This record gives sequence, C-alpha cells and structure tokens, in this order.
Amino acid sequence: MECRPIVIVGSGPAGVATALFLQRLDAELAAEAVVLEKAAHPRDKVCAGGVIPHTLECLRELEIELSVPAVAVHRARVRIPGRTVDYAGRNLCHVIRRREFDASLARVCRERGIEIREREKVVRVAREGDRIRVDTERQTYLARAIVGADGSGSIVHRQLFAGDRAWLGRAVMADIPVAETNWDGFDRARYEFDFRAVPAGLRGYTWAFPCLIDGIPHANIGVYSEVPAGGILSQLLAAKAAELGAQLRDRKAFPIRGYHRRAPLAAPRVLLVGDAAGADPLLGEGISHAFEYGRRAAGCLAWAFRTGDFEFADYAAAVRRSWFGTKLHRLRFATRLFYGPTWRLWFALAARSSRAQDIGIRWYNGVDGWDRASVWAALRAVLGDRRMDRSAAGEFRE
Repeated sequence: MECRPIVIVGSGPAGVATALFLQRLDAELAAEAVVLEKAAHPRDKVCAGGVIPHTLECLRELEIELSVPAVAVHRARVRIPGRTVDYAGRNLCHVIRRREFDASLARVCRERGIEIREREKVVRVAREGDRIRVDTERQTYLARAIVGADGSGSIVHRQLFAGDRAWLGRAVMADIPVAETNWDGFDRARYEFDFRAVPAGLRGYTWAFPCLIDGIPHANIGVYSEVPAGGILSQLLAAKAAELGAQLRDRKAFPIRGYHRRAPLAAPRVLLVGDAAGADPLLGEGISHAFEYGRRAAGCLAWAFRTGDFEFADYAAAVRRSWFGTKLHRLRFATRLFYGPTWRLWFALAARSSRAQDIGIRWYNGVDGWDRASVWAALRAVLGDRRMDRSAAGEFRE
C-alpha cells in the first residue's frame, strides 16, 4: 500500500491540466502527487479531436506548444433543415488526434517532474477513514484527496457519487481515408455540422472533420446525441459515410457526460474534472473545458492542503459562478432551444443573421473574450454594434 497526498485518476487533458496548474500553485505538493493511467501513452482515445482557440490559449498559458500533427480549419459548413450555411474565418479549430495530443501532454508532465504511472487501471475507489482508497490492478493507494479525471465513464464518479446517469449522451464515429471519398472538406480546410436529423428526433448532429492519421488525410465522421438514442446513431453514421461516397468499415462508440448544474462535482476529498464532471451538452466538446476544470481543481487542492479543510464544499459553486460554468449552463439551455420543440425558430434565426453567426462562433471558440461576455453585450453587438472587438465584449464574468 502506498500513501500519497493526491491521486489523479486519468492522464488526459483534465488530469494533466490539474497537475500542471497545481504545480504552479504548490510545486512540492504536485511533486508528491501521482497520476494514474489505465493504458500506456500513446493510447487510443475516441474523440473527434477539435481544439478550439481557447484551448490554444490554455496551452500557451501553461507554456505548452501544440507540437502534434494538426489540421487547421478555416471554413465551416452547417446544414440545418431546409438550408446550408457556409462560414469562413481564420483558425476556427485545429483537429488533432487524441492519441498523439494526450501523449504530448503526458510527456510535458514528466519533463516537469510530475509522476504518471501507466498501465495502472483503477478497479475500485472507496472511503477508508479519513482517506480515499484507490485499488488498481497492480497495487493500492491511500490518498488524502483524489481527482476523477477519467472521462464520461469515470469509475470515480460511479463509485463515489450515487446515481446521476441522467445526463449521459452518446456518440459514434469512424475515420475514412479521404482518397476513398468524394469529400472536398479536407482540401478546403472545412469542418461540417449537420442538424437535419433534429426534426426526426435526434437531439444532436452529424459531423465531418478533416484530420491526419499517420500523415494520411482522413475524414473523421460521427454522430452525437445529448441523450441516449439507440440504433439511430449507427444508421445516421452509415448514411453520412454514404453521403461522402464511402463505405463504413468500422465504428467506435463512446459516452459523453453533459454538464448540468445539478450534477455533483465534488464530495469530501473528491473532485471531478473534465468529462467526468461534464462537457458541453450542445456539441459535446470537452477539451477546452478540461483545462478550466483543472485550473479550479488545482486551486481547491492547494487551498485544502494549506488549511486542512478537505470538504471541497465551494468547488461546485466556484464552477457555477465562473465564466466557463456560465458558458456550460448556457449551452445546456441551448439544447432545449435547438433540440426541443422550438428548433425551427432558433435554427431559422441563426441561419438568417451573419452577425449572429460570427458572434456565436467567436463566443463558442473564446475569441477576443466573447465566451466571457454577458448576454447583453452579445445582443447589443448582434442588434446594433458592428464593432466586434474586445471593447464590444467588455462585460466579463468570472
């Protein structure tokens, strides 16, 4: 049995961000922590791999370069019932492969003295006195605090928090070599979102992203639903492949836990971060939020070890009050508008206003501080103020 002050379960972006932000606050504490990874880097991770501009800002803040192969996206195509909207802008997204991206983050951690133990699959998490017992397939750890950074299917979430599976969505995806398709999205540096199945009951969309796998251009295609949707996801994925003129050979499915203000994020000696806490429920994006969860979790950990208070009573409230918690809550509200009975109205409004599209994309991507702007600042810009710069987004929330 090994005693550690902190055990972080999962070495994806959320776990790494927690460790690296903690190191900035308390280097000695971070050096004594351990990050457990069930596989070995580079390991496969089922994810579309979209890195929005705010994620790049977080990487720069942590002095990390995006050093893995990435496809820069400068165009978007959005299909809604009865209409197609094309949008052009610089650096809308960079599409990476999580296998390479996560391995690069783990390498940075190790270079900075943070310990990551691979092939340490956690099989049981339980309270033991004033510690948390973490059993892996290899050994047992006793921790004063643990961080669940182990994704939407988090074992930390399942074993230490009762119930709460109501906000689990699902996605399926496949990778197809561009040479086997008729798709021009890779050459056009374009990603595509298709909401035409919403009238048929899909609470989500299909997508096509350009990506590189072993240097070969591919189309990453998939279907997302913010609620479980049964076999319709596989049917829509096959239809998407056919639309690109390709055959679907295999597919991968994965859960996505959408953020909800009522969902538990913490308990005494336990914090949840990243997808274990909740990703964007509208589109399923989680990488950028992983860094923000990690930032706040690191602050809570440093404070707990300074004061001896491990209740973590303020963590969930801190997330809710933060600008990114507000953003996640607004995205939850947007699922009711765009995926509910009023979908026709909201898609029509979004399609008819190029200024709303521009501000919406800037807000989602975190460009010029728009993701921290108030609703009123955004409405003023859409309705009258054409100066879409930092001054227009001057009302920040934190």
